[in-house]
Amino acid sequence: MFNLFNKNTPEKPQDVKAIREALIVFIKQEMQKMEGGEGKHIKGFQLFIACPPVERYMYESAVFMEEEGRFKNELQRIADDFAIDLPENWKMEILFADELPPEAIKVPQLDAALYIKTPEHAVVQKSGTAYIRVLNGEAEQPEYTLSSSSGRVNIGRERHAKDGEGFIRENNIAFPSESTNEGNKYISRQHAHIEWNNDAGSFMLFADDGGVPPRNKVKIRSVGDHNPVKLTFTELGHALQEGDQIILGESAVLVFSYTKDQH
Repeated sequence: MFNLFNKNTPEKPQDVKAIREALIVFIKQEMQKMEGGEGKHIKGFQLFIACPPVERYMYESAVFMEEEGRFKNELQRIADDFAIDLPENWKMEILFADELPPEAIKVPQLDAALYIKTPEHAVVQKSGTAYIRVLNGEAEQPEYTLSSSSGRVNIGRERHAKDGEGFIRENNIAFPSESTNEGNKYISRQHAHIEWNNDAGSFMLFADDGGVPPRNKVKIRSVGDHNPVKLTFTELGHALQEGDQIILGESAVLVFSYTKDQH
């Protein structure tokens, strides 16, 4: 049994066993963030490895590249031991790459990163253009256009907001502080952001530091689903679907659509 509670070794793992343990500890921690049923919202994981060529043999041994399914079985056993509810037929893909994709979560101390794949129904995509409309609250505009080339689209209070380290963040979807609209009251300066994800083929919503507990909230309610998804970690994104309502704070509401408002 691996020592799953020996977190974050101070130095880069130097052998196969240490690399394997570090990978399993990291993936186990990411799986535990999905406890309470959230694990059913994913279809699997992609583990990207961008190690130097001379170290590739160690990484291949660490993930049992010659034994198909064994690394996934190790993770499934851990998920079962810790009552982590993964969906049936989830997939584990291991990919060697020249560089780690920026949207994946970096594994500390290793040349590896983890990408959490969303369900098939969530990644079916009509186009790389979408629209955000303000249903409640008062933003600078009633509607915003998103494009796959837009980069990161920040959402928060005020157009320009200073973070805790003194840097200025520009909010592309900005809710003015001087507004008397009650919906603006509980929106933080760094509340959330939306980014296009090439691998998923969809726009992803992420909570930022001001939009996770114990501060303000980010919730998503999909069409026909009365149980909202709560974003409680900044690292885990939600693939937006047609008609999703994004709830910021207590009552500010945005709606995501691939169709421009004709009114």
